[in-house]
Amino acid sequence: MDVNLSGVFKPKFFSLFKKGGYDSKTFASDLAAGVIVGIIALPLAIAFGIASGVSPQQGLITAIVAGFLVSVFGGSRFLIGGPTGAFIVIVSGIVAQYGIQGLVLATIMAGIMLVAMGVCRMGAIFRFIPYPIVVGFTSGIALTIFSTQMKDFFGMDIDVPSGFIPQWIAYFSNLGSVNIAETLMSVACLLIIIFWGKINKKIPGSLMALVFGTAASVLLSKFAGIEFATIGSKFPELAAGLPMPKPVAPHFDYETVKGLVSPAFTIAILCAVESLLAAMVADGVTGKRHDSNTELIGQGIANIVTPMFGGIPATGALARTMASINNGGKSPVTGIVHAIVLLLIYLFLMPYAVYIPLSCLAAILVIVAYNMSEWRTFKYLLKADRADVAVLLITFFLTVVVDLTVAIEVGVLLAVVLFVKRVMETSSIEVLDDDHIAATENDEKAQMDDTEHLDIPQGIEVYEISGPFFFGLASRLEELEEGHRSNARVRIIRMRKVSFMDSTGIRNLRSFYQRTEKRGIRVILSGVNPQVMSTLHKFGLDAEIGTEYIHPHIIPALAKANEYLNSLNK
Repeated sequence: MDVNLSGVFKPKFFSLFKKGGYDSKTFASDLAAGVIVGIIALPLAIAFGIASGVSPQQGLITAIVAGFLVSVFGGSRFLIGGPTGAFIVIVSGIVAQYGIQGLVLATIMAGIMLVAMGVCRMGAIFRFIPYPIVVGFTSGIALTIFSTQMKDFFGMDIDVPSGFIPQWIAYFSNLGSVNIAETLMSVACLLIIIFWGKINKKIPGSLMALVFGTAASVLLSKFAGIEFATIGSKFPELAAGLPMPKPVAPHFDYETVKGLVSPAFTIAILCAVESLLAAMVADGVTGKRHDSNTELIGQGIANIVTPMFGGIPATGALARTMASINNGGKSPVTGIVHAIVLLLIYLFLMPYAVYIPLSCLAAILVIVAYNMSEWRTFKYLLKADRADVAVLLITFFLTVVVDLTVAIEVGVLLAVVLFVKRVMETSSIEVLDDDHIAATENDEKAQMDDTEHLDIPQGIEVYEISGPFFFGLASRLEELEEGHRSNARVRIIRMRKVSFMDSTGIRNLRSFYQRTEKRGIRVILSGVNPQVMSTLHKFGLDAEIGTEYIHPHIIPALAKANEYLNSLNK
């Protein structure tokens, strides 16, 4: 495998300036879009940080550092990096079990995995993850996020357990602890987010809800004596302001690292899927093309560096990316400006964040969960075939009820199984019972009425393999042979529709050849393309069969078969 880094790592930021296509007009557009996106990202970064079981400043640090690095080293012109709702479940689980240091290690390990994926050119693979699996994940994560926010949304004074079902048992068991003032604040902020877009599309509704909620909380506390749970009540240290943290190298412990392999893999998969899907959507809107392998490496770099500054996992954020595009963002400079805006807020305005009510942040996350849920798509996919519906429901159920890590692992397995199933459905091995066969290796031409057909002489039997000859199909050759006994002295294996062979296919073809030869039947291969021929040569099967019995076309293969039959009759 070619792992030449210079050939696979081509950040759009640097290529943009190499082409000399960046000018002051483009910068002005990027600057305006970057400021707007930075403002949009502010409440989300704070909310994601708190919901993930860490501090609000860690959410902001993630948006700053990761947002900058994704834009500088990523493979998309438009992708905005930062914390997203997809990571809330896995991050909170890691923090609960392993603490902040465990989260740092897991994020760095995920970053290393992402870099390795990009270097090994695995970017294109993620395009083939079945859509029901993606929807099952995202819908399940959305419902989980929604569930975790009910405590703050209703101002309930309870300890919320982990797990979807225990959480709702706790909620219904403590309905008497619902705080009316907190609930009204949540509803008011929710309505502002929903309807603000009808008034002004430039200023995000989440920011207006944040401003309203903070102002209302301060005024009601001062003049009406109504107290709200705020960021300050949960993180009082923010009141003094916070300096930009210095990078700290994590401590690697073998046992901890071993235990974090699975969560780190989950983070890496989530990051890859979400970032590449967001990049594909951005490509569809702008008409540009991203480099998926470079994007994976860029995401990996961001997730290696960000936790050293105290950040959490990050990926490409679709909502912020679309906001950038809709507001005139044209290059990675937009993402850099957005990071700088957040840095300035972090350095100079964080003391004021203590006044933000948690009920307001809960309302923001409820909207995030709703937008993530893709409930219309979920409902639509329920009309698909049974295999797709089963995959959708299994991944959704595991994400919500069991564990996101388990859901990812099972989802990847289901993706493989579903792929094999679909390939097997379109692949076959059969004995051609007709007395004549098409004299072409082109399947479309073979279906035309005027195509020349060749007679199959007595003593010759033709097997045809359609589709990849891989582990999912290889045993069919033996099964077909056992069920089809004849007096043939030559068997032609027609492979014109075989795109590739794996090691299992090679093994079964060799076994078939050896069994057939022992019975005194000559095997001849036809329609062998260069790729399949290369595989045969790599495993030495071409020499074993004899290169004179391997042909790229059916006509010389039949001629060789007739020649062999004639030699037996002499």
